[in-house]
Amino acid sequence: MPLEPTDRLLSELVDWLRIPSISSGGGDPADLERAAGWACERIEAAGGSAQVVATAGNPLAVGELRSRREDAPTVLIYGHYDVQSPDPVAAWTSPPFDPQVRDGRLYARGASDDKGNFLPLLHVACELARSGELPVHVRVLLEGEEEIGGHHVLDWIAADERGADVAVVFDSGMLDDETPAITLGVRGIVQLGVDVRTARRDLHSGSYGGAVPNAIHVLAQMLAAVLPGPDGLLRAELREGIEPPSEAEQQAWKALPDPGVEIASVGGRLIDEDAARNYFRHNWADASLDVNGLAGGDADQVRTIIPATASAKLSMRLAAGQRPERAAQVLERLLREAAHPAAEVEITLHGSGEPAAFDPTSPALQIAASSLERAVGRAPALIRVGGSIAALAAFGARGIPCLLSGFALPTDDIHAPDESFQLTSLALGEKAARELYVGFAKL
Repeated sequence: MPLEPTDRLLSELVDWLRIPSISSGGGDPADLERAAGWACERIEAAGGSAQVVATAGNPLAVGELRSRREDAPTVLIYGHYDVQSPDPVAAWTSPPFDPQVRDGRLYARGASDDKGNFLPLLHVACELARSGELPVHVRVLLEGEEEIGGHHVLDWIAADERGADVAVVFDSGMLDDETPAITLGVRGIVQLGVDVRTARRDLHSGSYGGAVPNAIHVLAQMLAAVLPGPDGLLRAELREGIEPPSEAEQQAWKALPDPGVEIASVGGRLIDEDAARNYFRHNWADASLDVNGLAGGDADQVRTIIPATASAKLSMRLAAGQRPERAAQVLERLLREAAHPAAEVEITLHGSGEPAAFDPTSPALQIAASSLERAVGRAPALIRVGGSIAALAAFGARGIPCLLSGFALPTDDIHAPDESFQLTSLALGEKAARELYVGFAKL
């Protein structure tokens, strides 16, 4: 029989998922505060201390569960309670905030990213605290701005005077259905908004076409100046500072499963015949840039207009060695240089984060590797990921080793309609959390 989570853990997750804690647009601030308060209530019910900490943005949930052993090591567990917008809601099989179990999966927005991935860490800590068997002190840090690149959690980490012996982040995935993974590196990120205006209002294309600039044309020319080439690589200025991976790490990547299979499994298409072969180097150790959204004109009706405004949202992923401040400066310069001189251009920095890397030979990560192997029955793969988690660099700056792992799978459809989490993944998270707390007691 497949591994299943305890009824109490599943019930708690369903309850948390019902709160529509959307940070990326269209959410209610009251729901964000409610989701933070939900976590604090669990900590306090288990005998710990917790509070919802107000910020200039979305609140943090901060708490602690103490071991009976006063000199026990301290483990800080970090996650995020905020979720992406569920739009387009009509594309969901069941309502995004009405969790449903189908064929061994729990479907809801946030089921995998990150409520379902994180909750086993909190749930097991509370269970052990209630029974008096918690072998380590567990500090809890939950933020509500991860999906929008907020900085308030980074401010908290920088100002925190206590620190921890290790931070644990379940916001990543497995190598495959049977193999856990420890993520040793994540990319940084720069998120920009670009707004273009070329006239006071939309103009008639027959009367003015070719005589006045079209905002969409201007924006397209600007984007063309920074988009990757046919091979998926960015221009040299945007790859400045990249530290190449070691030869040993690149050799280890050759033993990993063919990434082309995973790309196909999520419905993606390879950019060219070399994309799968170069995937790990390009997506783990190089920079990339994507246009996340475009708006302008009218694509629904037949209207012969010259749009006066156009806008885009961009995200650039940064490799090890790159700095967000420098990357944002170069990106903005290239965009402005490509803009038509008659256009008004506004560029807004929506968020940024540093890349991060951790040493697999550190005592904390060695303990983590053996603990995950006991929980899952297979040694974890050592990988990087192409995504970004800004808090990791903040932990690193404080000298706190960080275990980034988790039990998400490509088929979880994170950020897409019908996001889900395997019940087996939830159960593995529960087992892993218990083994990790026992293992970290030796630090």
